[in-house]
Amino acid sequence: MLLVIGALLCVASVPLAGGRLGRLASLDVRATWTVLLAAAIQVAVTSLWRDADYALNLALHAASYGLVIWFLVANRKLTGMPLLAIGVAMNSFAIAVNGGVMPATRSALKIAGIDTSGGYSNSAAVAHPKLQFLGDVIPVPGPWPIGNVLSVGDLLIFAGALILLHTACASRLVRRRAVPAAS
Repeated sequence: MLLVIGALLCVASVPLAGGRLGRLASLDVRATWTVLLAAAIQVAVTSLWRDADYALNLALHAASYGLVIWFLVANRKLTGMPLLAIGVAMNSFAIAVNGGVMPATRSALKIAGIDTSGGYSNSAAVAHPKLQFLGDVIPVPGPWPIGNVLSVGDLLIFAGALILLHTACASRLVRRRAVPAAS
């Protein structure tokens, strides 16, 4: 839920910086269905079907990342997308080398108030984490829906999304100054 709140704050920052959200309508975003389906799958396996077959949830979670990668490739030319893609790649790599789970530190999970016991969890403390520094090591304390753990990849995803939004909406944070013509 924290990620949804973060996304809404990213969108809300555009008009605060003088951008026009209406300009998003002219943005040529391709394969939107892939990222929407990926989000739905991730919500399903981490919230709705958490107690379903572990292997099935793991496979669905991996498939959701495949859909996200499809979206990134289809939109690779959009400003901000390369940074966003680096964040997704970092998260995907950490998940892949840890058997399909984003490695989180026990201390980060405790600070965030997250209990990962029982059922499938896309982020959990693993016995022998590989590349722990790419995992969910940044705790955000608080009760649900605020408490969460984030990775460096998550931060890059948000940074890429902010750049994309502010560039597309021509906010004063990214407006380019006109360069005078050479005489």
